[in-house]
Amino acid sequence: MRCLVQRVTEASVRVDGALIGSIGRGLLILLGVSEEDDEATAEKMVRKLLSARIFEDGEGKTNLSLSDISGELLIISQFTLYADYRKGNRPSFIRAGSPEKAERLYEYFIEQCRKEVRRVEQGSFGADMKVSLTNDGPFTILYDSEELSRH
Repeated sequence: MRCLVQRVTEASVRVDGALIGSIGRGLLILLGVSEEDDEATAEKMVRKLLSARIFEDGEGKTNLSLSDISGELLIISQFTLYADYRKGNRPSFIRAGSPEKAERLYEYFIEQCRKEVRRVEQGSFGADMKVSLTNDGPFTILYDSEELSRH
């Protein structure tokens, strides 16, 4: 599982011109699922993300978590996080999870986040989405479950 996490002051997602989700201060998470992922992977990733101290305290140091600031989440599915670009000019997505598996784990990931975060918005799985954001910092981190399991 890969999560491209952006600290934002605001973010939104539209499908066919209609606003389907928006947040204020918090995190925009672009979520990619691989064939190796399962519910345990999703739970581990949620714990890591929600406890990450990536928001600034009163002294300007990144000491606060999402819950410390009562932040919000916008979660968007993005299979392209598993692009393999080593051969040729067109990326391969063979490592991305099947649509059925990816959607199931995407919904599970959101469900786990909703247990801990007061406001969780989401995109529409498989839709052509237009995502807008104001990155705060900018501050962007790539979380990869393969890296988490090595430690």
